[in-house]
Amino acid sequence: MMDYMIFLEVGNLDGLFAIIALVMVGPSILFALIGLILYYKQNKKAAKVFFILAGVYLLISFGICGGLVL
Repeated sequence: MMDYMIFLEVGNLDGLFAIIALVMVGPSILFALIGLILYYKQNKKAAKVFFILAGVYLLISFGICGGLVL
């Protein structure tokens, strides 16, 4: 009678959480690093754009992916 419950068991999901965390934080860190590089190369307008992109991506990713995780 309870044989169908075997299919509901899931193994270790640490890799899935690591991938979700990487998708949440990875691109924003990359944008911030590009912004820092451009800032020190005296291209301050482009650096501001990348810093804003990093902040917006981080805000949206924590909202969407964080909502999916919880």
